[in-house]
Amino acid sequence: MHDEWSEAVDARVHAADRLAEAVRLGKPCAPVRDMISTAAEGYAVQKIHTRRALDEGRRLVGKKIGLTNPLVQKKFGIDEPDYGMLFADMSYLDGLPVPVERFLQPRAEAEVALVFGHDLIGGPFTVADVIRAVEFALPAIEIADSRIADWDITIADTIADNASAGAFVLGSTPSSLMGLDLRRAAMTMTRRGQEVSTGSGAACLGHPLNAAVWLAGRLGRTDYPLRAGDVVLTGSLGPVVPIEPGDDFEAHIDGLGSVRAVFAP
Repeated sequence: MHDEWSEAVDARVHAADRLAEAVRLGKPCAPVRDMISTAAEGYAVQKIHTRRALDEGRRLVGKKIGLTNPLVQKKFGIDEPDYGMLFADMSYLDGLPVPVERFLQPRAEAEVALVFGHDLIGGPFTVADVIRAVEFALPAIEIADSRIADWDITIADTIADNASAGAFVLGSTPSSLMGLDLRRAAMTMTRRGQEVSTGSGAACLGHPLNAAVWLAGRLGRTDYPLRAGDVVLTGSLGPVVPIEPGDDFEAHIDGLGSVRAVFAP
């Protein structure tokens, strides 16, 4: 039994090492599903990545929620979203150049970001708990990225790879949730002035707050619950779009305004 446990731990460390090596070399790697196969094992690998990042002095500033679209969940054979960690060095400023060479296979997606003013520890939580804890909302563009070649991922692969998180750009005009109907909020994203993605808050688990309630409950009794100051990217509002050097994306979300992600040529 002890040998099996040791082998499982070793497999998780090896999976984390393979993904870290892809970042270090700037070259996508083979999937890690030859070493791990379940979402739980994926989160164990992600936790190794998170601990290593914190040990290196990186600062945890929030979380991202992925796989919030039911059609995508069906494709992965799951019935809930996934999550990953956001660090301060993954954040870029609205309209200022983002170094595209930092990424391996980047894709842009427009999202509602929630910024928390209170901790949510314990749980389970209601939507009212989450609304009370949210200080303001912002439009956001998430830069999803995969360290795994050709985005050839299963649920275990993407979770281990920090839910395929790359970076994010937040808008700079905060909006109160008061009077906002995020379910109906329409989103339009353009690339170099051409419309490339449309959607609404309903695409994100029916409502971005539904995704946030799920995340709060999922993390409430872990080492990384939602804390005051955390940014939560609640999930894509429309189709994701591949990023090329020199691209200029602008996402507009009704009630929240706009945000731009500009990539260095």
